[in-house]
Amino acid sequence: MQKISRPEPSEYPSYSSIYMDLVREDKPLLEQLWNNYLELKAFVYGLPEETLCFRYEEGKWTIKEILVHLIDDERIFAYRALRYGRNDDTPLHGFDQDAYALESRANERSLENIFKEYESVRRATLTLFENLHEETHLRAGEGIDYDGSIINKRTVRALAYHIAGHELRHFNIIKERYVNL
Repeated sequence: MQKISRPEPSEYPSYSSIYMDLVREDKPLLEQLWNNYLELKAFVYGLPEETLCFRYEEGKWTIKEILVHLIDDERIFAYRALRYGRNDDTPLHGFDQDAYALESRANERSLENIFKEYESVRRATLTLFENLHEETHLRAGEGIDYDGSIINKRTVRALAYHIAGHELRHFNIIKERYVNL
């Protein structure tokens, strides 16, 4: 399995450190991505059905919405890694995660359907990063804010770590705010 080294803080926006800090240093990143997916899936399947559409506060996402958000975010960040890895540094727009969550209709979907999509996206992400050559890991691109201004720069390896850490962050939120009330 391909080794992807931990990115330096200069390779991602400072707010992303909340994700980067959650990724373990003692295991290969791609192995962590697969194992974290399996752990999250097993955990969520162990929850009562009524918990999956529960909102701990008005305006907060349900667990199903969080899961689809993780899928959307992974697709977008893997796409960025593909673009930058192929030496395309065209600045890419961000996305409105709340609008995506609303349009996802996640609460109308079965857990089986959500995890079918999640696994498909995760396998595609793993295949992408397994086949990006090491020299591409430091290639970078820029993100564009809604007003058209450049807001951040990330390397390919920082995007991979973002995907892993972002998932762990939301997994922790599920455990803290939806289960341990």
